[in-house]
Amino acid sequence: MKTINRTKPVLVTGGTGYLASWIIKLLLEEGLTVHTTVASIRNEKQYNYLQELQNQSPGKLVFFEADFLDEGSYEEALQSCELVFHTGYPFQISSIKDSNKQLITPAIQGVRNLFFSADVAGDVRRIVFTSSISAMAGDSSKANTISDRKINESHWNNTSTPNHHPYSYAKTIAEKEAWSLSEKFHNFDLVVINPGLMLGPSLNKRIKSTSIDLMIRLFSSKLEEDMSCKNQAFVDVRDVAKAHLRAGFDTATTGRHLTAAHLTSFHEVAQVVRKYYPNYTTPQKLVTDRLFKLLTPFLNHSSRFVDENIGFDFSFDNSYTRKDLQIDFLPLEKTILDHIDQLAEDLLISINNESDNSRSHRISWERIDENAHSRQYVFERYHSQQTGNRLPS
Repeated sequence: MKTINRTKPVLVTGGTGYLASWIIKLLLEEGLTVHTTVASIRNEKQYNYLQELQNQSPGKLVFFEADFLDEGSYEEALQSCELVFHTGYPFQISSIKDSNKQLITPAIQGVRNLFFSADVAGDVRRIVFTSSISAMAGDSSKANTISDRKINESHWNNTSTPNHHPYSYAKTIAEKEAWSLSEKFHNFDLVVINPGLMLGPSLNKRIKSTSIDLMIRLFSSKLEEDMSCKNQAFVDVRDVAKAHLRAGFDTATTGRHLTAAHLTSFHEVAQVVRKYYPNYTTPQKLVTDRLFKLLTPFLNHSSRFVDENIGFDFSFDNSYTRKDLQIDFLPLEKTILDHIDQLAEDLLISINNESDNSRSHRISWERIDENAHSRQYVFERYHSQQTGNRLPS
């Protein structure tokens, strides 16, 4: 692939999304012109925080109205764009009544509309498609059939269906459709990012986000049913945004990229919260596999989900992503604490009862020393938030 011309605009679909906002921020900070799509141009409250990002950056941001289901709705936004980040997708894993209408049709139609319009536009050279680690594996039991139980880019989810893990099913068929269309259209190539469960600060006061909802529920002790020892593949949203940029501008990058950093449980996440905010009543009891199965009738999980996921271990191999994208991942503690700071600043949670000890020894990760192949995180301890005085490092 030829080098992307940075003087040309870059398109980010679904601009108000949790991840898309960070991609836009990074692009604007590099002084690029960014085209982004929103559901309604008239609803400025939906995207005014993005306009504020533009005012703080050397780049330029232009808004376009587009809809997943409307054929040709991306055509205007694609004008003169050589690089496209297709992040726009309905992220919904609960309260799904009609998976075809809410997830599957929008996912597939969104891919088709974008790819056909990109081919017609003629300028597009690369599409970076946001998929998911769930397109690589559905049920954890499937990972047990892999020799080393490690999921990697060669694996595909073949257990999810429209009625069982419909979100994962939709992500899987949407990515497959993207690869199929990329073979049909020869004007541009395709690179895919497959993130794990993203956490980390949001750039707006969103509440309609699974990641934000999970953290708010954690802080309100309403995540008890998820305090099992079942591990999740976590990653910082800022790392995922950075991965997208490197996949877009580095002409050597190819293929799929399993973009997850930490394999741990929500119980461990809650322990990090309690470490720095001990006065908070986060869930503390670990729900064992046996107890989780007994509680199934009272939880929002199907018996098939329990049978295929509880009691099975899995892991992942992100070595290709680290090498191909030259990326190091942020520590999980930084992700969680930065996320908490954002939620508190936006008044989505309250941290007024943070203990004096925790407040005095709150870790700051402001300075980062980067070496050729590793990062050394320099911890700085602060005095109380009232003084803001930094202790010598």
